[in-house]
This record gives sequence, structure tokens and C-alpha cells, in this order.
Amino acid sequence: MENEVVTVSKKKFVWLWVIVIILILAIAGYFLWKTSLNSSNSNSSSSETKSSADDKWKEGGVAIAGQFADADVVDLGGGQFRMYYATEPEVQGNNLEVYSATSTNGKTWTKEDGTRKTMATFPDVVKLPDGTWRMYFQNAGVVKSATSTDGLTFTDEPGTRIDKTESGFNLENVGAQSTTILPDGDFLMIYCGTINEPYQTTEKLPNKNTQLYFYATSSDGLTFTKKGIAIDSRDDNLYGFSGGAEFVKWNSGELRAYFWSYSGVYHTVYTNGTFSAPTFDFINSTDSKNKFPQNPPSDPTLAKIKDTWYMYYGQHTKGIYYATLSE
Repeated sequence: MENEVVTVSKKKFVWLWVIVIILILAIAGYFLWKTSLNSSNSNSSSSETKSSADDKWKEGGVAIAGQFADADVVDLGGGQFRMYYATEPEVQGNNLEVYSATSTNGKTWTKEDGTRKTMATFPDVVKLPDGTWRMYFQNAGVVKSATSTDGLTFTDEPGTRIDKTESGFNLENVGAQSTTILPDGDFLMIYCGTINEPYQTTEKLPNKNTQLYFYATSSDGLTFTKKGIAIDSRDDNLYGFSGGAEFVKWNSGELRAYFWSYSGVYHTVYTNGTFSAPTFDFINSTDSKNKFPQNPPSDPTLAKIKDTWYMYYGQHTKGIYYATLSE
């Protein structure tokens, strides 16, 4: 009888442990399932965020075919727009010409006769308060300017707007600038400075130099006061490269500066002397894992035409392409 009691007790003890083990396995399985679900949802959310960023801008087609780059678009009024664009420096026998074309729909551009400027890169055209036009441009590694009454024939202004002297930096050149006039009438210019050394990283970078952006202000658009760094590309997001910046007055009234880096087009927001951290906007590569696509969209310029935003960007040796964003 005593042995039977012991046997029954042992059986109860064994079954108790079986139940405990089953409960432990069930609880562990539940938490593993929840972790997997959360991870899946997180990945899905991340993918959707990246996808939605990619899907905002829709690739269009070619605006200006040929070996051209560095476009800049101005509003002529009356539904007409003018695009200034430059010959790619790699073109054999070029004279660094700047040309122009007009459009009313943003897609079809008609080239205007003649040359707007020679020995100039990165045309940056601003309409002045008196109705005339000023083109800022890069020449011999510095930023200079020229004026025009009709936006077609430009006359050089004496002097240099921005030289390559920058406190704390040894710059090889400056350029790839963009200029806008603030509500108080002051001129604001953002410009690229090139340091003749690569950004230090374990990644194999396409460029052997480092490019970051500075900014300056002026009351007359001729004499500028340098203010310091606007876009510091020296991190493992931009990998020491930013170029082709363009100021854009966005829908909400905020002032954005669009620019490109190895992985596509970004923008930063200017507010009272500060520039926000860059936000990614657009890439035309289908390989999301490639940090350094071969021909990313470069030197973006934007214009709002008939309730549609157009982003014009260079494709090396191919021409100036566009993408659209409808409201």
C-alpha cells in the first residue's frame, strides 16, 4: 500500500512537471511569435517609408538632351519658364557655354537662339527688384556675376562675389551656388567648397575630394558676408559629398535648399540662419542596396508649373531629365 502511494505521488509529480514544461514552451513560443511579428511590422514600416519617399517623385523623361548639366529654372510670368543650363566641362573643345530654353508645360523645352554666357558653369539666375536679372556663376574656382535687362544678354560685373577663402578650411575652389532674395530684401547664397582630400571612411568612394556647403548674406547682392557651414557632408550618410544646391520656396512658405549626394537628392530647410538636417527625396536607381549608384540624379533645380512640381536633374552625358510631384 505504501509503495502504491509513492508511485501515485511520483506520477503526480511527473505530470506536474510535464504541465509546467508545456506552459513554459507555450509562453516562449508566444513571445517568439510576437517578436517575429514586431520585427516583420517594423521591416514593413521601414520598407513603406523608403518606398513612399521613392514614390513621391515620379520619373518623367528628358527635358534637354545632350551633354548638358547644371540647370536653373526661373519664372518669366504669364505661364512661361526659362531654363538656363551649361555645357558639361568634359565636352571636348567647349568654351563653358551657358544656353537657355523656354517652356509653358515643364516637359517640352524650346531652345533659344544664341549663347547666354561663356566661361561659366553653374548658372544661378535671380530676378532683381528693379526687374533686371543677375546671373551668379562659377569661373576660375570662384563665384562671379553678370547682369541682364532681358535675361538673354549678360554683361559681367567687376569683382568676385565669393572667393575660396574660408575660415578654418583650405578650399580648392567654390561654386555650385544658389542665391535667393529673402523677405527683408537681403540676398542669401549657399555655395559649395571643395577640400582636396577624401572623406575618411572604410567605404570605397567615387570622389577623391570632400565637398560641403557654406552660406553668406548680402544687402546688395554684390558684397557678401560669410556665415559658416550650411551643409556638413562629413558623415556616414553623405560620405563627404554634397553638390548642385538650389534654393526653393516651398508650398508651406519654408525655404528649402535641394542638393545631391552619392545616393540621390536631399533637401535642407533654412530658418533664421540655420539649416536643418538633410531629408532624402529622390533616387532614380532601382538598386536600393547600392550606396553609390553609377549615375545618380545630379544638380537638381525645381519649379512649380501648373500645380505640379518639376525636379530637373542631370544625367551625365545624357542630358537634363525631370521628375514630377503632383499635389
